Amino acid sequence: MATAAVLAPHDVPTTLNYYAPLDGSEEPPYAFVEPPADGKLRSNVGSEPYPTVIHDARAAEEELTLDKNGFQFLKWPSIETKFDDDARIKEKYYPEVEELLKTVTGAKRVFIFDHTIRRRKPGDPGEDTPDNRGPAERVHIDQTYQASENRVRYHLPDDADRLLKSRVRLINVWRPIENPVAHHPLAVSDWRFLDEKDLVPTRLIYPHREGGTYSVRYNPNHRWYYLADQTPEEVVLIKCYDSEEDRARLTPHTAFADPTAPKDAPHRQSIEVRALVFDSE
Repeated sequence: MATAAVLAPHDVPTTLNYYAPLDGSEEPPYAFVEPPADGKLRSNVGSEPYPTVIHDARAAEEELTLDKNGFQFLKWPSIETKFDDDARIKEKYYPEVEELLKTVTGAKRVFIFDHTIRRRKPGDPGEDTPDNRGPAERVHIDQTYQASENRVRYHLPDDADRLLKSRVRLINVWRPIENPVAHHPLAVSDWRFLDEKDLVPTRLIYPHREGGTYSVRYNPNHRWYYLADQTPEEVVLIKCYDSEEDRARLTPHTAFADPTAPKDAPHRQSIEVRALVFDSE
């Protein structure tokens, strides 16, 4: 009760799932994108919950920026509302995201390499699949520094050497679908309070190649934000990589359970688009 008394009206006390190694695993952290055929454990990355307060960014949105904090909240309506057709998403929504990223960052070139729709309700039976994903409830960063550079070479091999000589960023654009977010909002962690020793490189193993993500160790100094009742007209920009080292380079993020959310509120739906953002053409 004493803790609750000092919280701002929409700050949320909750727990976040941070990195913990699985008992008995001696192998460096890894995760397979698809279940391995040899029956090997799909991932040896475990998690441990820690109590955390998520601060409401409402009324402070203009103070939080990609280069200072590693994330940014913006109102940017879309002509797309349902996000139920991949071809239409790529035809109509991708150009909107490209325009958004160029406007906000001043970039000259944007390459969108994928998107993820999340509609699965937490607690539903079965596992996440590409067609039925739920919120990602583990603190993480989508790419390691090296994996981000490797993505440039993977997606744009002919231009990679030239593009990598100038500033490169990898930015996710996250948006709710259909309803304001009540259950399992997205939380983002301020770069300024992150110790890079908190980052745990984790092999991400695809059938045909290997990438990398960061799991994140708990640190009580982390400072977390979310946008209360975020609407489908509002986006979060999440920096996962920046080649410039004198500013925010990435931000941990995760969905979290909001115990104050109305029980009858619609469950969360969202889309996140991932893009390479270049200062060179």
